[in-house]
Amino acid sequence: MPTNIETAIQLKQKLVDFVYDSEGDLAIALETYAAQKATRNSYGIKQQNLNVDLFVSDGKVGDRTPIDLFLEENSDLDPEEVRVIRQWNDNFIGLFEVKSIQGDRFEMMNWLTAKTYKVRSHSGISDKEKSRWQPGEIILTILAPLDDTEWFFFSDRVIKGRLSQPKLAVAVGEFRDNYPDFLYADAPEKLEQAWESVAVYHREFVNYFGDDNLTLPGYKLNQKIGELQQQMSDKKLAEAGLDSDKSLSEILSESGTDEAEFSETAADLGVDTQTVDKIIANKDKLSMVTPKVDLPPEIKQAENVTVFSHPKWGQMFLPNFNNFTDLLAAPDWNNPEVKTKGLALANKYLEQSEANYYVWQQLKQKYPEALTTLLQEYTEKNDFNLDENLNDLLFKYNKTSIPELPVIASVPLHLNNLFESAVARVQKNKSKGKKKKKQKGFLR
Repeated sequence: MPTNIETAIQLKQKLVDFVYDSEGDLAIALETYAAQKATRNSYGIKQQNLNVDLFVSDGKVGDRTPIDLFLEENSDLDPEEVRVIRQWNDNFIGLFEVKSIQGDRFEMMNWLTAKTYKVRSHSGISDKEKSRWQPGEIILTILAPLDDTEWFFFSDRVIKGRLSQPKLAVAVGEFRDNYPDFLYADAPEKLEQAWESVAVYHREFVNYFGDDNLTLPGYKLNQKIGELQQQMSDKKLAEAGLDSDKSLSEILSESGTDEAEFSETAADLGVDTQTVDKIIANKDKLSMVTPKVDLPPEIKQAENVTVFSHPKWGQMFLPNFNNFTDLLAAPDWNNPEVKTKGLALANKYLEQSEANYYVWQQLKQKYPEALTTLLQEYTEKNDFNLDENLNDLLFKYNKTSIPELPVIASVPLHLNNLFESAVARVQKNKSKGKKKKKQKGFLR
């Protein structure tokens, strides 16, 4: 039986009111959750509303969700209402593009996974707001299942507008930073492949460099990383039955054609049947690609760069990191200049996102005494203890012990194409800008 949209909205409001009015552990969990999300992004009142609505299905109070607690508190709900509410454990936040509009029904595509949804509007969204939505509009919002075929807008909406490719790529990047737990929330198979790719990259890195921790000049490291990536790309294509010519994998991954049509296209290109069968068998693997890692200028130009590699944390690039480790290896804390330099470096690597939890654990393991003394000075706490206090200090700087999907993880082909097109367009615009500037000078 289809769920009445207005009934769903009324139940959702009761659920949110329950969370807002709660005390004790649930209130503390909400406050903590909202504070963590607020450090990543800010859209004013809309962001606050999003955070609360996201907490409803994503938050935890011990091992229970706010939905569990609400249903326990409201035992008088009828079975259909309970069924509707339990569905909301499948809620997820995404960056959606409006594909088409038919009255109060929208076809929306989640840009993170390219999955499309039939979404219902409701009385909680004003006609004025809806009148501004057009096909191509990008909206950050939470969707919740209404029934087996339709979804509805569960939260407030942050309207991004109709974005150019570069701006859309930036919006996807911001979503990745702000909501790492929801990157492929509606495509767990893609998330699994992405994590597997990180482990593969780590193995290839160690095989290529001979170690999971090394230091090289920036220009040399940039060159070596490029060679490694090319090797990995060629190897993946070869395993799928392709040589370094990527045209066939692109045809298969980009075209949404069926296998028969692909086989016919491949045959027209002169590809043998055995190769075609192998490519089709590896279709899922070819739908995710490893993005090209372009090291930033500060790393390329650094005198030396220390790299850590890990099957979960990925690769961490730290320019001139040996300045810090040299100081910790032989500190002279009686020297004011050494102490000042040490405090500055401690602050730098606490604030720098690249020096994540894993990097700090390596420092703790290798330089426990010097690091303890330095952080006692930094925190102005003589009783600072690495085992008892380091994790809390790192948490203050958004360095958690749980790895987030690294940037080197494989991404869906449509996202990789978006990023590459956006970079090409930006570079083209820069090139035009330089030419115009030069011509203007010549005319003068």
